Amino acid sequence: MKAAILVIEGTNCEDEGSKAFEKVGFETEKVHLKQLTKDCSRERHRTLSDYDVLFIPGGWSAGDYIRAGAIFGARMKSTLGDELQEFIDDEKIIVGVCNGFQVLVESGILPGVNGISEKAEGVLTINANGRFQCRPTYLKHENACRITEGIGVGEIMQVPVAHAEGRLTFGDRDDEMLGMLEKNGQIVFTYCRPDGRPAEGIVPWNPNGSLADIAGICNPKGNVLGMMPHPERVMESIQQAEWTRRCYVGGDGLKLFKSIADNLKP
Repeated sequence: MKAAILVIEGTNCEDEGSKAFEKVGFETEKVHLKQLTKDCSRERHRTLSDYDVLFIPGGWSAGDYIRAGAIFGARMKSTLGDELQEFIDDEKIIVGVCNGFQVLVESGILPGVNGISEKAEGVLTINANGRFQCRPTYLKHENACRITEGIGVGEIMQVPVAHAEGRLTFGDRDDEMLGMLEKNGQIVFTYCRPDGRPAEGIVPWNPNGSLADIAGICNPKGNVLGMMPHPERVMESIQQAEWTRRCYVGGDGLKLFKSIADNLKP
């Protein structure tokens, strides 16, 4: 199993993402966008279809100018649009975390009801309280997609966030799009309280004011997942905020990456 960790200027968490996939048995490679577009020396050329998973990490790609993830999303879509659509149609896996989620929304890959949309249908915008949030959050696994089918539906996970722009909104189409996401089972993770009760948009349980407490969504096929919290940062028990009070067998983020690996194993 091979995972490409996609990078450009300003991305980070590629090291954590790479180590997370390696921990569950993947061969990983950090691949610059220019390697996939062949805008580099021939020996560094890479082809997207050679990988089983594309992971888009967090960070501040291209300085997050215009909007978070907008430039990375536009560059990726304009140069790799057909290859990305083929990658998705071939039921390979794409995961975008934090800035990666922003990239997937800005590029029109998510929510992806009709494939890659011409324009972004939503945005991950400035947190409702206007402040950067770096804290543990609790996530409820609402719907299992192909990527998360190894995690029990209704399971509560503690996964940290670190973002200033994580509030998912579709603007005037909030009600319409929320209904569609619910109907299609595309809401994978929501922010919740420690006991699983809804966050109801309240900080700190919902750190950004995201629509319906949404923390992560998938495409209808279930092979593209975007989420704001960072599972790659809690792969080990001692990385959990409550590790001295609860008995962890590995970090909660390990569940997600193990689920991906188990899905791809023959």
